[in-house]
Amino acid sequence: MILTVTPNPSLDRTYEVPALERGEVLRATGERMDPGGKGVNVSRAVAAAGHRTLAVVPLGGAPGALVADLLAQQGIDVSPVTISGHTRSNIAVAEPDGTLTKINAPGPSLTHGESEALLAAVGAHAAGAAWVACCGSLPRGLAPTWYADLVTRAHGHGSRVALDTSGPSLLVALRGRPDVVKPNAEELAEAVGRPLATVGDAVKAAEELRAAGAGAVLASLGVDGQLLVSAAGVWYGNATVAAGAVRSNVGAGDASLAGFLAAGGEGPEALAAAVAHGAAAVQLPGSEMPTPADLDPAAVTVTTDVPLDRALTE
Repeated sequence: MILTVTPNPSLDRTYEVPALERGEVLRATGERMDPGGKGVNVSRAVAAAGHRTLAVVPLGGAPGALVADLLAQQGIDVSPVTISGHTRSNIAVAEPDGTLTKINAPGPSLTHGESEALLAAVGAHAAGAAWVACCGSLPRGLAPTWYADLVTRAHGHGSRVALDTSGPSLLVALRGRPDVVKPNAEELAEAVGRPLATVGDAVKAAEELRAAGAGAVLASLGVDGQLLVSAAGVWYGNATVAAGAVRSNVGAGDASLAGFLAAGGEGPEALAAAVAHGAAAVQLPGSEMPTPADLDPAAVTVTTDVPLDRALTE
């Protein structure tokens, strides 16, 4: 079972429009509503792949109730932590060329008691989880050390921990030695404090995160593929996506992490699953998560021949 923790979940509304024109009245050609937040998306992708998952989420108000209902409709078990504030609502506008404009609300402020209740909910279920995936930004009220506390508690229950966050909360959590961290290129550059111009630069940055405490680094490089850097070696993965097939990159990184964990969470086979899930996700509308039927393993290449000199796309 894969347990996910999303401290700042959301209700996500995505509208597809012919073009985003500032100051104009736009008529959407399509719309969808999904439960959101990085950990929630990981649970959705894990469930879509046919694996068991449990989502631990703080929920409040009508948006929170709707998030719980939408997750239940997708067959996802939920361990809700009731909060006094309202779960945030986010909006995304998708254009035909794949351009996505997002407006993310700040979300509620959690009290000390709500923070402790969220940690307690994780502790109540972590012992039965092969992986605890801790994902997303921290809401107001939670200190940057919160993920570090969560990593330590999950390890205390014998679970492996995957961490997908950024900024100070990532750097502090490295002290707890998470088993895998999953930054994108921008987050990786922020973590080491310098720009990354090539895939080789990304490899060096990932090694620095490992030296700081991460067991492995699964780095999403966008159109430039994905890296897995661990004690066992360095692998590079990429997938062929047809021109014009990209619809939305919302949740693509979360789908990648779900594929990685569901495939065991280590080694080239897990990286191949991550790449396949990410490539499938960008071809789906909104934050829809891929099912096995959406995957194209034949389009995926994983190799130890890492293109170190390849420039990263800005």
